[in-house]
Amino acid sequence: MGRMVKWVWCFAGGMLCSMGILAQQGGKNTVVDAYILQYRDIAVQEMKEFRIPASITLAQGILESNAGRSDLAVRANNHFGIKCHKGWTGMTFYKDDETKNECFRKYGNPLESYRDHSQFLAGRERYQSLFKLDITDYKGWATGLKAAGYATNPAYAELLVRTIENYKLYLFDNPGYIPQPEVTADYPSEPAGPVMYPRFKFSGKGPDGREIYLNNRRKVIMTGENDLLYLIARNYHISVGKLLKFNDLAYASAFRPGQIMYIESKRRNGEVKYHTVQPGETIYSVSQLYGIRMKQLCRKNSLLPGGEVSAGLVLRLR
Repeated sequence: MGRMVKWVWCFAGGMLCSMGILAQQGGKNTVVDAYILQYRDIAVQEMKEFRIPASITLAQGILESNAGRSDLAVRANNHFGIKCHKGWTGMTFYKDDETKNECFRKYGNPLESYRDHSQFLAGRERYQSLFKLDITDYKGWATGLKAAGYATNPAYAELLVRTIENYKLYLFDNPGYIPQPEVTADYPSEPAGPVMYPRFKFSGKGPDGREIYLNNRRKVIMTGENDLLYLIARNYHISVGKLLKFNDLAYASAFRPGQIMYIESKRRNGEVKYHTVQPGETIYSVSQLYGIRMKQLCRKNSLLPGGEVSAGLVLRLR
């Protein structure tokens, strides 16, 4: 555990420098913000049950999984770098780490990883002194985790504290106060659900009771503020990987509760020929609005994925 964060820091000429997700000191990183938005409620719930500060859980998840983007997180739902260890009887995933082809725990979804992380810390003698600390003492927890050997990186405690303070994760240690993260223009722009529903055709109810619509002959749902990606995937019997692919999302942390989600693959062409870009729209939001794969939309209009489009631009959809 902990080795996955070694890439974050480097030493050059005696100066500490940052690389990767913490490169912007005091700044914002929308990938990390999206990760926090997706997993904050789980971290708070684990804190209530196990007395592990939510700030510590989130910071470890961010660092160990590269905000949900690491190979271990994507392919094994392992957000905390926990290896198999003696007595592990669950699923396994093998990858090179400190030695070649090491055994890591594999989970059915991220919630299982968060719960196992709590049980892992609560069930081992070497971490017991941490549970005597005040729930708001994230610095004591960070120092204690490093001292107890959770990670081999000598800067691990400092990395945790910096992550917590940079993203104000300490606010989650008070369960009564859960701040709303800022939504920036770097998130995929999604028109409001009720505005879009008139252009969709009601198709029926899903296994979780929510309404399913048809758009461009493809099934689509609207997610709510408290939705979690893996729960949607489970309820609709779709893998998280396929759900991401259906919605042109590169990583699970790019999911934003409240957005439209297709539960089957979008089409190569739209039902109409053209769309005039409105203020605030993006390539992504247009592809979602018309149920067209973003790659095809870009190809038809000689655009780059992630590039900007100006209001008034006419896009080809067929």
